[in-house]
Amino acid sequence: MSSAPLKGIKVLEFTHAVMGPCAGLMLADMGADVVHVEPTNGDSTRRLQGFGTGYFWFYNRNKKSLAINLKSKEGIQLIYDLVKEYDVIVENFGPGTMDRLGLGYEKLKTYNNRLIYCSLKGFLSGPYEKRHAMDEVVQMMGGLAYMTGREGDPLRAGTSVIDITGGMFGYIGILQALYEREKTGEGGFIKSALFETCAFLMGQHMAYSSQIDYEIPPMPSRVSAWSIYKVFDTKDGDKAFIGIISEKHWERLCDVFEWNDWANDERLKTNNLRIDEREWFIPALNERVKQFTKAEIIEKCERGHIPFAPISRPEDLFEDEQLNKGNSLMEVTMDNGKTTKLPKFPLEYKGTRVEKRFNPPKIGEHTAEVLKALNIGDEAIVKMISEGIIKTE
Repeated sequence: MSSAPLKGIKVLEFTHAVMGPCAGLMLADMGADVVHVEPTNGDSTRRLQGFGTGYFWFYNRNKKSLAINLKSKEGIQLIYDLVKEYDVIVENFGPGTMDRLGLGYEKLKTYNNRLIYCSLKGFLSGPYEKRHAMDEVVQMMGGLAYMTGREGDPLRAGTSVIDITGGMFGYIGILQALYEREKTGEGGFIKSALFETCAFLMGQHMAYSSQIDYEIPPMPSRVSAWSIYKVFDTKDGDKAFIGIISEKHWERLCDVFEWNDWANDERLKTNNLRIDEREWFIPALNERVKQFTKAEIIEKCERGHIPFAPISRPEDLFEDEQLNKGNSLMEVTMDNGKTTKLPKFPLEYKGTRVEKRFNPPKIGEHTAEVLKALNIGDEAIVKMISEGIIKTE
């Protein structure tokens, strides 16, 4: 991104997993100088397996690594010295962790009253605030798992949606605080949390619930407002989604599929009439759509300007035409040397897209660089390495 709107903003990031690193990623992608503070043996996220395998490599590009022993007095003093020069702290460790380390907001603001401190937790202030939480925990208690799964089978969403969205709210809070600091000259404390983020996402369903006298059904059991809004089987054993949300869509659907009999069927003239006829109409529609391959369905729907979607897997996105030709993927190299393409910040800003400045860092890759900015010399850095206070790559 040529304009790099946050260039010059300096961030210390005490984070792991997804929520905190996601907030830091957004700051870094927008040009901020983000230093990821990690233990001398590395952020534990680097070693996750299964679905956690990709966490570090996606959420830590465009950042520098400062590997430091925060259990040492010397390590904590280095942070105090850095805080004097930095604009933003981002942290997402368990309740009370940063205070126990001597790195809570009340302590750090004594070194820099312009400091903006973003704390990302499981819960905002209230009876639950000392609880530990994870994305899946709050999806279950916040109603999202109920809405996602089939009746009687709550199911978490297929990505860390609450971690990511909570990190986004943290990013928004930091931008607000930076804007206010321009007027007041003072920083401040910001807190975002998983549970309240999930509740915010459930707001539309809560409003729905207030207007009805029955229990809201989960999404798979809902009666759609649209007569055609579903996944269909295809002739070649695949699947495709088609959504018809206007009478123009219906007319074009009948045209491109050459269903002239339905185009002239008075029982199917309007969306509500088609809903009334669902008992016979949907099974008949399933059979008609199944006469076409996925490629044929996509071609017809695209030609007719009808909402549609192939049912894709994550790995299908690597070769997606829109993402590749639209400059929405960037090449990232991991510390094992493997290179892949990963999504960019999903924003066009002044006609530009974010670009990669740094690959996800090796443990301590930038430790010496960060400390030298404090006028700490090579001899002192070597001594701290030998004492286990810091690590360099």
